[in-house]
Amino acid sequence: MASNKITYRKSGVNIPKADKFVKFISSATRKSPKNGNFKNIGGFGAISKIPKQYKDPQIVTSTDGVGTKIEIANDLKKFNTIGIDLVAMCVNDLIVQGAKPYLFLDYISVSQINLSKLKSIVKGIIKGCELAGCNLVGGETAEMPGTYEKEKFDIAGFAVGLVEKNKILNKKIRNGDLILAVPSNGLHSNGYSLVRYLLKKKKINLKRNIFLKKELIRPTKIYVKELYYLSKENLINGCANITGGGLADNIKRIIPNNLSAEINLGKIKTLKIFRWLYKMGIKQDEMLKTFNCGVGFCLIINPKKLNLISKFFVKKYKPYVIGKICKNPKKINLSGKISW
Repeated sequence: MASNKITYRKSGVNIPKADKFVKFISSATRKSPKNGNFKNIGGFGAISKIPKQYKDPQIVTSTDGVGTKIEIANDLKKFNTIGIDLVAMCVNDLIVQGAKPYLFLDYISVSQINLSKLKSIVKGIIKGCELAGCNLVGGETAEMPGTYEKEKFDIAGFAVGLVEKNKILNKKIRNGDLILAVPSNGLHSNGYSLVRYLLKKKKINLKRNIFLKKELIRPTKIYVKELYYLSKENLINGCANITGGGLADNIKRIIPNNLSAEINLGKIKTLKIFRWLYKMGIKQDEMLKTFNCGVGFCLIINPKKLNLISKFFVKKYKPYVIGKICKNPKKINLSGKISW
């Protein structure tokens, strides 16, 4: 007689597979040199000590995702770098406050567990944590049949950082400071809905375009190491992570009242992928509102410290001047035109 038992597995949830995945994460994190003292994977909660070297530690937190860049990963069936993006989007926000990333947690939701895909995603997250100098200490994997289409998934990240109270950035910005652009390495993880709309409208086959395949899946640059040393040496007065909303909207968030960021767009050194998007018909105003346009991070510094900054960056990411801080009630003033 056929069994008609109602089980969780018949509803689409495979707990044994989930358990295998947790064991994989636990094993993979133990192999990471940064995670030697953290053995929380699989427990109910991660317990961590605040490092003793901090005298007056302030906790800084951040959460983010990677947007519809996930759909590019799905289209290309390449999942080993999207986890780097996830870490980058969170930790690059932490360092704006001068914080050093310490802990990271992830959330992955899927229609159905595919161990191979999930392992690739987590390997990317672990790699991202290594690049950021922090620890993956826990997370959640939710199998949600009926919520997502087959093979679809979403990911979110949660980062915790620490900073000495007297090292918190963006409180020291002064009239006469210089604004430096730190180059991006591409789109990072912003504007992908517009990119995908363009691909569809222009009937571009992503899988057949070698240039776009490489550019659109390129993982977001993690700026933690460079920014940590600059902050430690008191070389920056403020900084901004240039993500969704572009250059103007992100710098505006850190400019004090009665001061203004005066930026000459003509000084921006853009990248091939942005020139391609512009030539495909996206106007400059839309480019600036949607993409980083080649500026991944902005630093605000005392002009006297300009020559000291460069030694902390490799040639590809050396900062350059794009503007200055002036007295003006309008927080952002853009002039000039990007050379596309």
